Amino acid sequence: MTGRIPKDFIDQLLTRINIVDVIQARIPLKKAGREYMACCPFHGEKTPSFTVSPTKQFYHCFGCGVHGSAISFLMEYEHLEYTEAIEALARILGIEVPRENDAKSMPLAKKAKLTDLYSLLEAAAKWYMQYLNQAPDAQAYLQQRGLSAEVVKHYSLGFSPDDWQATSRQFAAHYGQDKLLASGLQLKNEAGKIYDRFRGRLMFPIRNRKGQVIGFGGRVLGSGTPKYLNSPETEVFHKGDDLYGVYEMRQHTRDLKRVLVVEGYMDVIALAQYGISYAVATLGTATTQRHLELLFAQVPEIIFAFDKDRAGRKAAWRALTLSLPLLKNDRVIKFLFLADGEDPDSQIRKIGKEAFEKLVDKADPLSKFFIEGLIDGLGLEYELEPTLHTSEDSVRFGSEAKLLLDLIPDHVLLKTHLLREVQRRSNLVFEKGSTELINKEVGQAEFGKGRFKSSKGIKQTRQVGGVAPRTLSDFEVRKTPVRYAITLLVHSPELVACIEHPEKLLDWELPGVDLLVKIVATIEEFHELNAAALLERFRGTTHEKTLQKLMLWQPQSSDEILLKREFQDCLQRMKKQAMDKAIEGLLAKDQTQGLSAQEKHDLLSLLQERGTK
Repeated sequence: MTGRIPKDFIDQLLTRINIVDVIQARIPLKKAGREYMACCPFHGEKTPSFTVSPTKQFYHCFGCGVHGSAISFLMEYEHLEYTEAIEALARILGIEVPRENDAKSMPLAKKAKLTDLYSLLEAAAKWYMQYLNQAPDAQAYLQQRGLSAEVVKHYSLGFSPDDWQATSRQFAAHYGQDKLLASGLQLKNEAGKIYDRFRGRLMFPIRNRKGQVIGFGGRVLGSGTPKYLNSPETEVFHKGDDLYGVYEMRQHTRDLKRVLVVEGYMDVIALAQYGISYAVATLGTATTQRHLELLFAQVPEIIFAFDKDRAGRKAAWRALTLSLPLLKNDRVIKFLFLADGEDPDSQIRKIGKEAFEKLVDKADPLSKFFIEGLIDGLGLEYELEPTLHTSEDSVRFGSEAKLLLDLIPDHVLLKTHLLREVQRRSNLVFEKGSTELINKEVGQAEFGKGRFKSSKGIKQTRQVGGVAPRTLSDFEVRKTPVRYAITLLVHSPELVACIEHPEKLLDWELPGVDLLVKIVATIEEFHELNAAALLERFRGTTHEKTLQKLMLWQPQSSDEILLKREFQDCLQRMKKQAMDKAIEGLLAKDQTQGLSAQEKHDLLSLLQERGTK
């Protein structure tokens, strides 16, 4: 199969794949702190020096120097070509590899160019908006729901004609029948008949973060079924990856602090009508880890809104378990359980914005729901304060808690808090530095794969394989502020928010700052890149080798607050270096050629600014 693989697809692939799973399926890995280690498969060795970083999705051998992403590993280990390695990773995820510039060699319904699909879907959204003006029943429904013209326009609401072939008549001549099928606007039944998917429905365009229409949700106005109908999975629309309202939220609220995740399109729009513009909705599916990754790239706090009933609590528990591996010290997860029979739409209409936001402010923190949901899910006796009543309950509670706590990264302080709470309620303790359970009273007792042990003489957890994680001090590379800023940014792309005016970095004229600016621009354009995907963006460029070397550095700490402080310190030191360099240049010119009035003013300003530091 010919044609270039789109870079966007490679980004998605490296973000969704787990390099640990890819490598562990081929060679045995052992956990070593934040990383995994093994004897290098590319050269003979007895002591492990091959490391795999799940954070960076990157491998490196300190013995022979090989390193790279999951793509590079398959190229080296299985002797695959670049495109073959990408195809192998795509097969693991069960997805097809799209190609560009080869539309004639593929079925258009599966391989239609993304640009054509985006164009068609945008045109359809505008057409639905125009048709809304000819649909009095739809307009009456919107008025009855109290939606203003401004909100209707902001979310580009429209209406689809109650016609089986209206879309063909409108778009087939320009885009072709295959594009209409590939976009999800039309369906083909077993008899080969093609017809419109959305007929007589209020239409909700679904946009990606760039504002491109990727699909639609359609709501019937009467008693028809299904009440809501979404676009099918297409090349541009993935329910498990996308959320409704993310683009509109960013457009309406620039300084986002938190996001409220609700279950319906009308919940999002009703909240926006009342001035709460930071809500998004899942697309007819349960919350996924990709949803959480997308949101955490935007905000530090996520609040889930669910019904109080059994189904609502079950959905909330799923969201909690998915969030545990993504927790960081500056990330917050909360759960808002609404009154029986209420959803965000109905609730805010009854109590108004101020009272609703008070409910949001008082939402249950993850720590509270963790304990309550665990006890409730196990069907144990639950009281607010006392510990569990029987040894059997304690063991069941402790074993389930252990499985969940193991999902939380070790450096997250909330994990310590939850450990203590589980200990208090179950009368079990955890071995220091691990989640191995110890019974305070029983002494020796079997527990899963480990054992309950006496709490006396507890030792610190040993390093796995006897190998300590490598840090910056292990590398003989001169650490300049620019280089270390790049290292920190690769490790934690969210640090890009610390740079107020990225375009001004080039004015500093420091070695390596051009690469830093390119990385900043790449992260801002493609919000969810991990380190491996970021490196892949620079494959074959003059910056590739430099970036590979810098990716081998490991920050001394994984604490987000410390990383942010170090990154800000790098920026300050870079600014000082640039200022000193500019001052030296102007002073030198003053000695040889003299300065213009503007240059004298610049020199005075620089000297004054340096004097205040």
